Amino acid sequence: MSTIVYMVRHGESPKEGNDRTRGLTEKGYMDAQRVTDILKKDKKIDVVVSSPYIRSISTVKELAKQIGQQVLVFEDLRERDFSTKVSRLADNELRPLLEESFLDSYYSFEGGESNADCQKRAIKVLKELLNTYRGKEIVIGTHGAVMTLMMRYFDSNYDLNFLHSTSKPDIYRMEFNEQELVNVERIWGKA
Repeated sequence: MSTIVYMVRHGESPKEGNDRTRGLTEKGYMDAQRVTDILKKDKKIDVVVSSPYIRSISTVKELAKQIGQQVLVFEDLRERDFSTKVSRLADNELRPLLEESFLDSYYSFEGGESNADCQKRAIKVLKELLNTYRGKEIVIGTHGAVMTLMMRYFDSNYDLNFLHSTSKPDIYRMEFNEQELVNVERIWGKA
């Protein structure tokens, strides 16, 4: 019996503001409706979970509403803590950090979190979800780096190049047999 996990990277959000409370842009909200349409079509979603960040919740909340559920929020699904800054790191600060982090999974900025630490906390939640909702279909509202790290736990091909190839939003259908990943398919952009 397969368990299906849909990793949903959040839609476009403003570059300015508090990382935790930034919402979606107008395009991000329109794309969130497309996410809902894709995931409702020919699928039976059983549960919708999310990072606590507003942009992730906002991307999956209409889907949860349409299936008569609340979004279950898990703190440990949050995006990787890149630094102690409250606001988003600028791209010119983030790129070298990401490059070094994918070469050395224990590398981090002072006060920040390493890829290894982020992966460990997020995988713990994912494994709990796989046990609790065995044989079901789970949607996870997530972020680029933490999504890549969760996928990388099961397959090392999910690396920095993969992260850079993803879009906002994006959807990956992951099929599990117990805790073994048996298939991944990108479904954003196919519908």
